[in-house]
Amino acid sequence: MTMLTAPAAPAQERTQWQLARRRFLRHRLAVAGLGVLAVLLIGCFGADVIAPYERGVQDLALGPTPPSAAHWFGTDELGRDYLTELLYAGRISLAIGLSVAVLATAMGTALGAAAGFFGGWVDEIIMRVTDLFIVLPAIVVLAVVLQGAGRSPTVIVPVLAAIGWTTVARVVRGQVLSLREKEYVSAATVLGVTRRRIIVRHILPNLTGVIAVSTSLGAASAVIVESTLSFLGYGVQPPESSWGNLLSQAAGLIGTGKVYLLYFPGLFILLTALAINFLGDGLRDAFDPKGGRP
Repeated sequence: MTMLTAPAAPAQERTQWQLARRRFLRHRLAVAGLGVLAVLLIGCFGADVIAPYERGVQDLALGPTPPSAAHWFGTDELGRDYLTELLYAGRISLAIGLSVAVLATAMGTALGAAAGFFGGWVDEIIMRVTDLFIVLPAIVVLAVVLQGAGRSPTVIVPVLAAIGWTTVARVVRGQVLSLREKEYVSAATVLGVTRRRIIVRHILPNLTGVIAVSTSLGAASAVIVESTLSFLGYGVQPPESSWGNLLSQAAGLIGTGKVYLLYFPGLFILLTALAINFLGDGLRDAFDPKGGRP
């Protein structure tokens, strides 16, 4: 008895994910950015194992010394290994950046999808609130709120997310306005499919690229904003430290032999921002159906 089997799908019928992965791998800067970001994440969140010295161990007799074989990034004014301090500080900076990006993207996606899909008074209210948040001077608002509410990461994350969701909401709203006019959405509506199910099953899966790009770029922005706040004295406070905090502590060392204490945290912030932005560019091109030949 002969078994009938379904013919294998032709090679030309690749899935969207396969196409996206191929486009992404052809974006060399994005792949390099992903590699750099992976190294930073592993180094910072694995600092308990990777760091060359124990955190906070002081050697006042040694004091600040420039980079050497024993201390690759030198030591700070308390004789602490600076690479170790940078890795632990990066744990705070990256955790804040990633948490803010995820929370802001979730808020922006939910509100933007609701505004675009339901329209009417729902759209009007959400967009007017979005306009209000956009016109507010973000750094000033953040500084005032953090001054009153505290400057711990658990306060900084929701405050930054509350400021950063607006761009995501606008982009998602525009995409949803286009998607809700598609034939498959109209067919689902005629068949009596609930609005919630249409959003979850038909709208959100088509926003994967937008969500991925928004999350990546939001993380870079959050790292920079947190560093700026910490540099100005409104961010993470001792005994916790972030890269912006370390920058602030070394701000007066320009022109001295200890200027490396300023260079290294700045370099880590720069590398992180560039890596995430290159990653975002790669994700955007990967999920854009017009982003090059498959």
